Amino acid sequence: MREGWFGDSYLVLFDESEVPLVSEPYGISTSLPGYQVLGLLWDDFIVKSSAGQVYSVPTVPVDSQYLIPFQVPSERQQFDSDSRYSGRIKWYKQPIAFGGDAALGENLVWLSHEEHSQLVRWWNDHYRSLGSRAPDR
Repeated sequence: MREGWFGDSYLVLFDESEVPLVSEPYGISTSLPGYQVLGLLWDDFIVKSSAGQVYSVPTVPVDSQYLIPFQVPSERQQFDSDSRYSGRIKWYKQPIAFGGDAALGENLVWLSHEEHSQLVRWWNDHYRSLGSRAPDR
């Protein structure tokens, strides 16, 4: 795993061997069949389709309508490490898509990768359960 600042973005990119192990706990195969999680970009996943295209997509909701093409930094490009964020993921207790506040404050917490995957999966299951009543991003 490589993680750190790349320009103005904080990225976590998983090693090729980690991709299947990371994708399963997030439930990506349910939300985006044929995709795998390559990494995280603050509030978004970096995902790769079975055809090899790479996109960013919000962690909540993970929905194909929100896929945006993304260019993964090459192995040669360096990330600036930052111990304040290493091994932690930014999370909104009330996701923005469900009316949460994006400003720094009480809605923002830092989670382990395991906690993050559990919450992402729960909120995406909730999003799908709402069907046509799901909130817009």
